[in-house]
Amino acid sequence: MTSEARQRKMADRIRVIVAETLETRIKDPRLGFITITDVRVTPDIREASVFYTVLGDEEDRISTAAALESAKGVLRSEVGKQTGVKFTPSLAFIPDAVPENAMHVEDLLRVAAEDDARVHAQAAQAHFAGEADPYRHPHEDDAEDIES
Repeated sequence: MTSEARQRKMADRIRVIVAETLETRIKDPRLGFITITDVRVTPDIREASVFYTVLGDEEDRISTAAALESAKGVLRSEVGKQTGVKFTPSLAFIPDAVPENAMHVEDLLRVAAEDDARVHAQAAQAHFAGEADPYRHPHEDDAEDIES
């Protein structure tokens, strides 16, 4: 087992190596506009999960996933060369769900803001059911007693 600090360093290094290799060496036309967002490495540094996002529609995402699968060997070789570890970690490419989650949160915030605006508009038009201040105040009771 390795330390968490070594895992983080290895994950960061793999992220940089994969991103640079995709940019410079992989010339697959199916590869879309891709961003490597995160890499997570198992404690024994034998497996690495590479998270990525793709700018574009569903077809771009599918073709990029296929291009990554076909380039997996080249990317793993490059990781092995540049890290110099005894066992080169296997790479698993996973589409990152952050953009979809962010869009979902933005939609929820937009709906909440619209509801707040509607409630505020209703509150501005509202009138009190009875008096404006239905509570008794002690100083007013004393004034009424003096007048009587």
